[in-house]
Amino acid sequence: MHSKVEASYLNNPVIKDDNEWLEKQRMLLADIALHLLQISINPDKIKLNRLRDNLHTILTISDQFLPKAGLKKTTEKLYDKN
Repeated sequence: MHSKVEASYLNNPVIKDDNEWLEKQRMLLADIALHLLQISINPDKIKLNRLRDNLHTILTISDQFLPKAGLKKTTEKLYDKN
């Protein structure tokens, strides 16, 4: 499934309008969600930097679809050292 989603994303490099941009973002969101799933089910110790980076990407992409939720602003807390 992951390879199909990645192929769909990579096979549509040209963006002609806003609808195509959002569709490409949806594919990217699905791809990153699958990366997050892989991180979560891996039996090894969870790699927190990969978890954080994938969450950052998911929140950033999702912000386009839910602009009033302030998801992009939330990403700043992911890298807060405090």
